[in-house]
Amino acid sequence: MSDSLVLVERDGPVAVVLLHRPKQLNALSDELMEELVQRLVEFDRDEGVRCIVLGGSERAFAAGADIGQLADASAIGLYYQRRVDLWDAIRGLWTPLVAAVSGFCLGGGCELAMSCDLIVASESAKFGQPETGLGIIPGAGGTQRLTRAVGKAVAMDVILSGRLLSAREALDAGLVSRVVAKEAWLDEAKRVARDIAEKGPVATRLAKEAVDRAFEAPLSLGVEYERRLLYLAFASEDAKEGLQAFIEKREPNFEGR
Repeated sequence: MSDSLVLVERDGPVAVVLLHRPKQLNALSDELMEELVQRLVEFDRDEGVRCIVLGGSERAFAAGADIGQLADASAIGLYYQRRVDLWDAIRGLWTPLVAAVSGFCLGGGCELAMSCDLIVASESAKFGQPETGLGIIPGAGGTQRLTRAVGKAVAMDVILSGRLLSAREALDAGLVSRVVAKEAWLDEAKRVARDIAEKGPVATRLAKEAVDRAFEAPLSLGVEYERRLLYLAFASEDAKEGLQAFIEKREPNFEGR
């Protein structure tokens, strides 16, 4: 597995997927992205997996796209290769996805982290979208997701000037969920994933879908969508188990049904 571009491990209901191009600071080559998506989809289809942690290394989550590949690409080549579609596949995962970010999280790496459902960041984390310094712009959702996360003013600063956000700045701006000590970046992400995995899997998937919809529709439609998902949640066996367990003062045994 040492030659693999993606390392995986399993701890009960939590799967961990780590990017593994250490010499390139986990630059997102086509090969890496294809292997990553393959692994994530496999775990997403595994009913025993209730949360996935996606990380890199202590030095870098991912320092960006593979510049060598981009420099050799043509506009039509990029269009036909459908590289950005891989990010859509990640956003389409049903299983909650936690990004564990330490060190550099730049360009495509920042876009990859933002494609996850929440980000746990080390104090060493640095977030940025430096593409304009290369004469291009973010193309895997960076201009859209960053703006929705931190607002227009900060997004403009980061994207146009190349400003990097520290972990604390990213937390204050709303880009990350938690900031932890440098040495705890992966352990804390796993702990968060275990907390998620303990909840009703039907409910967490429906709640994830409802929160995502909040960014994609007017409030009235989002609330209507949430209500329909609530009814669907009530129809699950997990809902009956969770409510009964509360009444009986015991821990629920969720089956994902």
